[in-house]
Amino acid sequence: MKKFLKIIVVILSLLGIFLFFFSFIQSHTIAVLEPKGWIALKEKNLIITASLLMLIVVIPVLAMTLFFSYRYRESNTKAKHTPDWEHNALAEYFWWGVPFIIILCLAAITWKSSYELNPFKPLQSLQKPIRIQAIALQWKWLFIYPDENIASTNFIQFPVDTPLHFEITSDAPMNSFWIPQLGGQIYAMPAMKSELHLIANEKGTFKGLSANISGTNFSKMQFSAKASCLENYKKWIEKAKSSPLVLDAQEYERIKDKNVEVTPTIYILKDHKLFEEVIKKYMTSSQSP
Repeated sequence: MKKFLKIIVVILSLLGIFLFFFSFIQSHTIAVLEPKGWIALKEKNLIITASLLMLIVVIPVLAMTLFFSYRYRESNTKAKHTPDWEHNALAEYFWWGVPFIIILCLAAITWKSSYELNPFKPLQSLQKPIRIQAIALQWKWLFIYPDENIASTNFIQFPVDTPLHFEITSDAPMNSFWIPQLGGQIYAMPAMKSELHLIANEKGTFKGLSANISGTNFSKMQFSAKASCLENYKKWIEKAKSSPLVLDAQEYERIKDKNVEVTPTIYILKDHKLFEEVIKKYMTSSQSP
């Protein structure tokens, strides 16, 4: 009877843990598992596939750990004790073979996805990509639309089903640019230009953030990425071009020196080489542009 009760307790405990995690996932938003773009969807499928493959090993190992702990406990005198048992061919093949096959599968998936999801690889589309230059500052994001001659802090807008070509650098400590519902992160580093190609397939406002600890207020380095219809995007561009604020060298220094800039602000871009100048600012004479 006691043995039966112990088994029931273990089963109920495991069920309780499972229900807790299930309810947590159901009641909380996990951005990477709610993709709104083609790249993010591919990355979600990759995460799930890799996790399921690894669970083929993890679940049996955890189950056997519980079983062996219970089976070979000190009080169980019926368990067979074989301290000199060293080799079993079937067991050897199993615990070396199964992980080996899983690693081969993961290697093939990694090889394929590394090329398919290369952040520097332009996306195939009939729509012309929108180029956005992102500069990581302490502790805010400055976005430049070089083809539209406008700029903004902590806010970007773009049309759905249109490729986005991000050029990313930093005028502060190394950081990481990330819009979880559209795709993976990529580093923003002084004197270097990173690139990232994304696309949004649904309308909405998505959270962008810093994914790298870069200082006291890095957690406040959040921005909004709004995907709208083409008509609303064009209206936003026209409104931005009528902004009374101008982004020149003096205004840029003011923005950069201000520790936290929470309110999104729109500017007319006056210094068209600002992004390139920020990159060159940290380059030595031995480095090429």
